[in-house]
Amino acid sequence: MTTPDQLSDIVRYLQDHVNLASEGQRNIVFDVPEIGAMATHGLDEDTIRQLQASPWWSEMVEDVVETPDYAEPDEPADVVLGYARDVVKEYVRKRFVITS
Repeated sequence: MTTPDQLSDIVRYLQDHVNLASEGQRNIVFDVPEIGAMATHGLDEDTIRQLQASPWWSEMVEDVVETPDYAEPDEPADVVLGYARDVVKEYVRKRFVITS
């Protein structure tokens, strides 16, 4: 069974892969890591598989990348990046049900 701490570690790892396309620009890229790469970092492989198999996974990835579309035009790039990273956390927190 996945613990809340293990799930938090996975979320933080995913958030680290959400970045600005280029410094100072508000475009977001989400370099979704492979399951093996995540497992290499000591993250729970079964939970990663469940997470990436979730029916809302692709929607989350799309919403992360589209975050700048919903931000105020004058918000700095680093603030928009924070919003995009929060999208990952909120999707997992609200939608992910541990089934193992």
